[in-house]
Amino acid sequence: MAGRFPPRPTRTTVRGGHLPVPRSLDTARDLDLGLTLGPLRRGPADPTFRATPDGSVWRASRTPDGPGTLRVRVVGGRAEAEAWGPGAAWLLDGLPALLGAEDDPTAFVPRHKLILATHRRRPGLRLTRTGLVLESLIPSVLEQKVTTHEAYGSWRVLVRKYGEPAPGPAPEGMYVMPDARTWTQIPSWEWHRANVDGKRSATIVRAARVAARLEEAALMDGPAARARVELVPGIGPWTSAETIQRSNGAPDEVTTGDLHLPGIVGWALAGDRTTDDEAMLTLLSPYTGQRHRAARLILLSGRVPPRRAPRMTPGDIRHL
Repeated sequence: MAGRFPPRPTRTTVRGGHLPVPRSLDTARDLDLGLTLGPLRRGPADPTFRATPDGSVWRASRTPDGPGTLRVRVVGGRAEAEAWGPGAAWLLDGLPALLGAEDDPTAFVPRHKLILATHRRRPGLRLTRTGLVLESLIPSVLEQKVTTHEAYGSWRVLVRKYGEPAPGPAPEGMYVMPDARTWTQIPSWEWHRANVDGKRSATIVRAARVAARLEEAALMDGPAARARVELVPGIGPWTSAETIQRSNGAPDEVTTGDLHLPGIVGWALAGDRTTDDEAMLTLLSPYTGQRHRAARLILLSGRVPPRRAPRMTPGDIRHL
């Protein structure tokens, strides 16, 4: 990706609100908006994320300046964006990083025929960088040791109940997640009603109480950022990697401690579905510096080991 934003137009006030401030950005013509921003979506009904039939991606975010809504689409090889709300300018300033301008896909050298084939088939993949830690950390905590179906449901319930409607002409049903203070004030019984156990809710509350320090991690390199996030009790290597991959666009922060990823990587690269974390990291060692990208490409290849056991049964603590 290359290019610069043109000078920003003067913001105009009308009826007590603000008109959207459009931005455009030169992009590589093969930028795949769905692949790049897809990791930010927490399930098909995520209230903070929406993809519309016209090819636009909408995001509702809690920025340092307040809530904001961003609409992005690629037209004629250029990314066009509009934003609304107090956080509009912040979201537009971060648009290049969000679309992977700070990512360098040329640094990646495929060394396995499967990865090479996927790399050629998916040239529009860029690693996004949101610059927002808590936004990725909280849903990642919700995904700890439960099915994605459970975690996505909890995220929807909490954001819709304690967040606020997305500013501007966002699609119906979009919400901005709660601010840090609100997360700390959610009653224990409401966590229970959202199907979140005490361990995960306590971790989220602890993280929200030190949100300002955690957000500093967005400006750190990958290892330092993960170390900062892991200072919060209840946040380990799996959660920190899932967070920093999104907030920092870190190309080398591969997820460890995952139930499925080692077996998928082992099966794709060595035909071994019993691969553990240590063996996975060994297999990915030729991609040091780009291990997260290599893992993404393996997942995008669709080569996964045949299922041998039933899916994990979703739990529900709401009736306990």
